[in-house]
Amino acid sequence: LSDHNPHKIKGDLEWISKVRVNTHAVLKRAQHIQGQKIPKKQWQAAWLLKAVTCIDLTTLAGDDTPSNVHRLCLKAIQPVRHDLLRAVDMHNKGVTTAAVCVYPSRVADAVKSLKAANSSLPVASVATGFPAGQTPLETRLQEVRLAVADGAAEIDIVINRTLAITGEWEALYDEIREFREACGDAHMKTILAIGELGTFTNVYKASLVAMMAGSDFIKTSTGKESVNATYPVAIVMVRAIRDYFLCTGHKVGFKPAGGIRTAQESLVWLSLIKEELGNDWLCPLLFRLGASSLLADIERQIYHHVTGQYAAYHELPMA
Repeated sequence: LSDHNPHKIKGDLEWISKVRVNTHAVLKRAQHIQGQKIPKKQWQAAWLLKAVTCIDLTTLAGDDTPSNVHRLCLKAIQPVRHDLLRAVDMHNKGVTTAAVCVYPSRVADAVKSLKAANSSLPVASVATGFPAGQTPLETRLQEVRLAVADGAAEIDIVINRTLAITGEWEALYDEIREFREACGDAHMKTILAIGELGTFTNVYKASLVAMMAGSDFIKTSTGKESVNATYPVAIVMVRAIRDYFLCTGHKVGFKPAGGIRTAQESLVWLSLIKEELGNDWLCPLLFRLGASSLLADIERQIYHHVTGQYAAYHELPMA
């Protein structure tokens, strides 16, 4: 599953088309992960700070402006209030989010804000006709190139769901290869939009094709579908990542996104990664949480750990 030899790829894609996922086993495993005990007190605070460092702090709204992108960047650089970090002796450990994620038109704003703040935090941009991917291929490729030219270091592409649903795996592979080329040196995260793929089997197949085509990460959702990151789907995707690693020795990252809002959920996600992929994946190089409102809740929980009280929302600056 590694080299880009056309004959080998054809064989691999034929193999992929025969794969089947055991739904019952997936649901059982997801239930087990959700039922695990969550760490408490200082251990919980430590895990929550780990979660912060894996967040792609995101704004993807029609009314995004340079000023709210600027605020987002400042929050990404200082995601938790300095006095709270000092209280747990983490104030000088460089706790930031993993990246900021914006629309292509806002990349230049984000790059400018981070540069002005003297930060090397990467800017991620969605592209390829996000969220539906229903625009001409040439337009989608150009969108990637423009975002990279504006300074995006990571590109979150969306796949063409039509190709996945109709089983045109070779065509899907070819498209993702073209996106990979357009990304150049930028990291490529491939959004499968699992809520629109129909079955666990399709999710597994799409995951493998995306990895074969050179994705650095596979990502669950755009956050704009009706079903986003769920634990059963994550199990299927991380098993694909594990199988791909065992076949090729190549580690691909995982990014759940959409509807992840509470500190509690972020702990379940970390636990899922630790159980399924191991500690190597518990870092921003191989695990990201796509989120916008999650950070505010994590900061509230850390405030509670430090002070024993819950903060009013106005006491913690905008996340």
